[in-house]
Amino acid sequence: MRRPVLIVCGVLVLAAAAFLLFGRDGTPADTSPEAGFARDMATHHAQAVDMAFVIRDKGPAREIRSLAFDIINTQANQRGMFQGWLQQWGLSQATDQRPMAWMSGHGHGGTPSAGATPGVMPGMASAEELSRLKAAQGTQAEVLFLQLMIRHHEGGVQMAEGLLRLSTRSEVVSMAQKIVDGQSGEIKLMTELLAQRGAQPYPSMLKSQ
Repeated sequence: MRRPVLIVCGVLVLAAAAFLLFGRDGTPADTSPEAGFARDMATHHAQAVDMAFVIRDKGPAREIRSLAFDIINTQANQRGMFQGWLQQWGLSQATDQRPMAWMSGHGHGGTPSAGATPGVMPGMASAEELSRLKAAQGTQAEVLFLQLMIRHHEGGVQMAEGLLRLSTRSEVVSMAQKIVDGQSGEIKLMTELLAQRGAQPYPSMLKSQ
């Protein structure tokens, strides 16, 4: 009789694990990679939008102003989609889980990206860096914005690539791939804009560009 009991117990454990990842109706559950990605990327995008507004309001060169405008529109729209998913899935916008917990494994098969700090979203600017950006003027402000935003985009690419390894949900996978493609293209553009100003990006967080 022990074998059937063990089988039943095993099935119950798998069912409980599945419920943590997917709700009763098959939508992502609170601890799923999809929910964690949506919450963390919404926060990540919010900072990118804030930095873009800061540089836009300084009256930068036309190409920097155009880039800032694109970042504001694209990432604000994507952020709205992340928040809409959470509402559609019946999940809260906030959680008591650490940032990036969804990429830390715990049954999902994910592992933190190389160089990533546990509990910290990659690429985020510090409060001190944001203060320096707000205080900077002219070319100095443009260079600092580009350096911070390249690193921020690299962090976004890391997060999106992490989701692609963990999820098969079509709308989330499609968005993650758009982020990888779009932000990789903007990284190349911003690197060129830095070179035009005699500056270079911070050391790359990505394995390859």
